[in-house]
Amino acid sequence: MKYLALFALLLAFTACGNRNGRPDLGSLNVGDVRIERYDTAFFSLDTNNIVPGLYRLSRQYPWFTGDFVGNILGAGPLSDTSHMAFVASRQFLTTYLPVRDSIEARYKDLGWLEKELTLGFKYIKYYFPQYRLPEKTVAFIGPFDGPGIALTAHALAIGLQSYAGRNFSYYLSPQGQDMYPQYISRKFEPEYITANCLRNLSEDVCPDSSDGRPLIEQMIVKGRYWWLGGKLQPDAPDSIVTGYTQAQLKWCAANEVSIWGFFLQNDLYTADPDIIKNYIGENPKTLGMPDASPGNIGTWVGWQIVKKYADMHKDMPVAELMHIPARTIFDEAKYKPK
Repeated sequence: MKYLALFALLLAFTACGNRNGRPDLGSLNVGDVRIERYDTAFFSLDTNNIVPGLYRLSRQYPWFTGDFVGNILGAGPLSDTSHMAFVASRQFLTTYLPVRDSIEARYKDLGWLEKELTLGFKYIKYYFPQYRLPEKTVAFIGPFDGPGIALTAHALAIGLQSYAGRNFSYYLSPQGQDMYPQYISRKFEPEYITANCLRNLSEDVCPDSSDGRPLIEQMIVKGRYWWLGGKLQPDAPDSIVTGYTQAQLKWCAANEVSIWGFFLQNDLYTADPDIIKNYIGENPKTLGMPDASPGNIGTWVGWQIVKKYADMHKDMPVAELMHIPARTIFDEAKYKPK
């Protein structure tokens, strides 16, 4: 009987998760993520026969070609009565061939990304079992001002033009820097792809409805996505989940008391979007703080508050915590760094 009791205890322990507190994903089956190479198929088109080529492509990828041509290229629907789509597609293909050549050399094999996404999908399915994962995953090359990650009706779409490496010539050009300053383009590296994909899926699972809410509530809602990102990618460093550099993370940790004091001296409850944008979103630094401060400092603070709340409610399911009102999290966490 003693051995049976011990066996039952070990079985229960295994069922709850492994020894480092992570969930046991062994029984979850989301299939293996296979990334369709739409980038290769599109740039294989003959520019002298673009019309039949695009129709052939639409039959091969009926779940993405319309989105790519109509939405990503902004060329309208692919139809017999509209030639704009064909003209725009041909022009884009011709103009971006050098870009394709550079990106193709970097991304010949996406097997590593398929493995990372497969694991991320398992975590999403574990925490949100009712969520319907994308039917397809596809890689494309779009315009530089197009999306890096897009979630369509049928696919998770990855725009490789947004991950050509921080030293990619276009990013460093005056035009590229106008569009994506260095504090943004430094994150256009392969290691950010999975985190950005999972962030898009997180926002689909738990839509952000904080727009127009007071600053502190928006801070917590945005910080909660960082917290969830750590759950979906537990092996990723905080720099990947947050987008901060290691130096920025260290600065925030060392100055947490001062950062919170700064917010207490200002209006935590303002709903003025012009004020809120100084603390949430991409910025090279935070206005009113030292030059070493990163932008998006409000989200960092929100992340700390959510982590404290989560530590106080260790048995609360992730899906439930993601839906707790932000003001409730703030009131109950009683965040006061020392």
